[in-house]
Amino acid sequence: MRFRQFLPLLLISAAAFAGAAGCGEREATPLPFQQKKKGANASAEAAKLAELDLADMKNNFGTLPAKYEAKSGETDTNPITPDKVALGRQLYFDTRLSKNQDLSCNSCHLLDKFGVDGTKVSKGHKGQLGGRNAPTVYNAGGFVAQFWDGRAGTLEDQAKGPILNPVEMAMKDEASVVAVLESIPGYEDAFKKAFPDDKEPISYDNLAKAIGAFERQLVTPSRFDKYMAGDKGALTDQERAGLTKFVQNGCTSCHSGSALGGSTFQKLGLIKAYPNQKDLGRYEVTKKEEDKMVFRVPTLRNVAETGPWFHDGAFDRLEAAVQAMAYHQLGKELPEADVADIVAFLKSLTGEIPQEYIKKPELPANGEKTPGPDPT
Repeated sequence: MRFRQFLPLLLISAAAFAGAAGCGEREATPLPFQQKKKGANASAEAAKLAELDLADMKNNFGTLPAKYEAKSGETDTNPITPDKVALGRQLYFDTRLSKNQDLSCNSCHLLDKFGVDGTKVSKGHKGQLGGRNAPTVYNAGGFVAQFWDGRAGTLEDQAKGPILNPVEMAMKDEASVVAVLESIPGYEDAFKKAFPDDKEPISYDNLAKAIGAFERQLVTPSRFDKYMAGDKGALTDQERAGLTKFVQNGCTSCHSGSALGGSTFQKLGLIKAYPNQKDLGRYEVTKKEEDKMVFRVPTLRNVAETGPWFHDGAFDRLEAAVQAMAYHQLGKELPEADVADIVAFLKSLTGEIPQEYIKKPELPANGEKTPGPDPT
């Protein structure tokens, strides 16, 4: 079934990293999917639904890895090393990589808040608003591409974008960023340790590689993974009922793989047109007619914690986001009980934040030539 579009956009937030596009508001008159539908209570439904075959589910979802290594065969696989991760963690939190030295990667992708900032669109340099909802960075190493429109192929490519984006961190150019890093004495040793074979270890490419290596281990296992490993008691009856309905309604055509999404691009409004047509998604990158309203499917991992949802942050209730996906992608109007069960299942995907791994590191002190903030 080609619901492949997404319960996705349903859910991620983003910019959900940092992106750019318009925001849509819900209409005053409820759409059909927003009308309440009656249905059997969740516990009764759970008792009637047959258990899904665990082997089939493993084929759909696979196993969540401990870390997402760069894919083999890529030009540069950026192997993960402790020194590279340590440097990447520092750079992720360092506001000196922004023009006014008030923003870092963590400003829009708060690691203690499941990798998002909880706003419809994020604020950048001088309070400018981004165009798209900032997506979570957790489990992003498993995505086919980065950003809602997929304009960056890897985490490393993505890390280069926001720093130079005039609406976001607003640094002038790569050379300016490198100059700041070279002016901070502590970074010289850190880059040498992380890239011991490079004649000039401090470079914009290596900055991106370090951040990418750090982000590739931002993985959040949940109770769902325990269930997939054979612990049937890891999910409640209602959560198992929601999983069954999630699969039976065709949601896995888009939300599959270990990240439950992120592996494909799909059209938003596959069956019923999405009301906000200001942001044409991947079309802005490819200029291909068939890519209008096409976006990268978001991950459903931690989705209950990453609202508001969709690329435009249009929905602030997960139930409404689920209804919207069913309506726009499947042409279905789900009963309230089905929505409740699916939402219960989605909440089981909330994982464990690696508190020690994401702890803010001590940053190296400024040098004599380190520039100050530039608010212009």
